[in-house]
Amino acid sequence: MSALVLFDFDGTLADTAPDLAAAANRQRERRGLAPLPYETLRPVASQGARGLLRVALELKPGDADYEPTRLQFLEDYAAGSTSQSRLFPGIAELLDEIRASGLAWGIVTNKVTHLTLPIVAHLGLNEHSAVLVCGDTTAHSKPHPLPLIHAAEVAGYQPDRCVYVGDDLRDIQAAHAAGMPAVAAAYGYVGQDEDCTTWLAEATADSPADLWSVIKPLLPQDLR
Repeated sequence: MSALVLFDFDGTLADTAPDLAAAANRQRERRGLAPLPYETLRPVASQGARGLLRVALELKPGDADYEPTRLQFLEDYAAGSTSQSRLFPGIAELLDEIRASGLAWGIVTNKVTHLTLPIVAHLGLNEHSAVLVCGDTTAHSKPHPLPLIHAAEVAGYQPDRCVYVGDDLRDIQAAHAAGMPAVAAAYGYVGQDEDCTTWLAEATADSPADLWSVIKPLLPQDLR
């Protein structure tokens, strides 16, 4: 029997931070503020609007201006979400290697469907992906395990025949709650002050080139 390798999207498969940071800085420009350096915004790219608006404007949910700013951020991001976003170097080769080994791969992201689909198509990921689960596909998003359990079910696999790869603590938490081993993508949008080795993932990949070597030992015993 085969196995399924599931990936987070932003910061794991795709380097989407440039377009996310541009949308965050657009909100600053609308207020007459100078743009923040990309390096300041990149570590919170996986946190979406909540994290980016917190860093860019010190806005948080519940603030009077948060919701209209969030909606404007999403509108600006949707307009430019494929401008600079790319697969991380080595990811295309990794996905080919997974398929060549007789395994399947899919995507589980907290990004909502209407923002995810254009980027997935732009990057050519829709042709061979076994499943795509977005933040609004199920009743809960990560760190809840339901998106991962749903992805496994749709693709036709038991959770114990899946591995999940992500660059955020909630990815590891969701995987473990779903009964899947997890790989921490340390090359992703991990903050400088955050130590992903404390997330208790079964393995850590410092670059996309490391992923296959750390995924293989986590596959079901009959496939190693």
